[in-house]
Amino acid sequence: MGSVYAALLADAGNEVLAIDRWAAHVAAINRDGLVVDGASGHRKVHIRAFESVPEGETVEMMIIAVKSAAARSAAKAASALVGPDTLVITIQNGLGAADDAAATVDPGRLIVGIAGGFGASLKGPGHAHHNGMQVIRMGAYAGLAFAEVERAVSVWSAAGFRTEAAHDIAAMQWDKLICNVAYSAPCALTGLTVGEAMDDPEIGHISRAAAIEAATVARARGIAIDIPDPVAHVRAFAGRMRAAKPSMLLDHEAGRASEIDYINGAIPREAAKVGLEAPVNETLTRLVRMKERGLAAVRKS
Repeated sequence: MGSVYAALLADAGNEVLAIDRWAAHVAAINRDGLVVDGASGHRKVHIRAFESVPEGETVEMMIIAVKSAAARSAAKAASALVGPDTLVITIQNGLGAADDAAATVDPGRLIVGIAGGFGASLKGPGHAHHNGMQVIRMGAYAGLAFAEVERAVSVWSAAGFRTEAAHDIAAMQWDKLICNVAYSAPCALTGLTVGEAMDDPEIGHISRAAAIEAATVARARGIAIDIPDPVAHVRAFAGRMRAAKPSMLLDHEAGRASEIDYINGAIPREAAKVGLEAPVNETLTRLVRMKERGLAAVRKS
């Protein structure tokens, strides 16, 4: 997703500086340019890419587009880029990553972004692809004036993203989370795409149950979600990009750990705050953790 953001923002005339720990990706971008294709069309842009934060530079807008578990360390590593007027946008799946970033970045300048319906993946060094291009919602984490959120939204909108400023970031996060829990763990465990998981007579039942459970917990927590029918909500989400693989499945295919504790794993944590249980998402989370122990053992062997 970071490569998609970088390419479209650069193509709109913004000067973009990219930082990525994958050396081959950085080398390919600097040598040949960054290629992004898919729902937004095909483009090649030339930007500066680094494996670590360059010294002596600050930016007007910093975008943290890493896995949820890495949000805190990425924000800390990139803090040297933050100047007196820098806006910081953190865009991750699930719940908890924004809190991690806020432990390092001034919460008063932090914007939480929720990207829905992209289905992005890296095809190889210097080459990203995305299956869809739905809405990106942004809201202030704490204390930032709404006008500043709107200013950030205008930059993204000018780059071709469908972007909206939101007042209620909790509802915004749960709106996406309910879709994530329906497909992330089920697809990671079975290897199915979101469309296949939606239609499968066995896993589809579990997918729908995970979504219903998450919506129930959100309402119990007092989150103002506007989702009368969670099943219709997640089916509409999947229908827009049936061939997409959730990032959790892509992580497993690459042999790495996923964001399970920030997605399906967030539901039982939130349920416990109001004296409830979330057995569907709890079971999915434990199954994914078990699978990831096996992946870790393979990496070590």
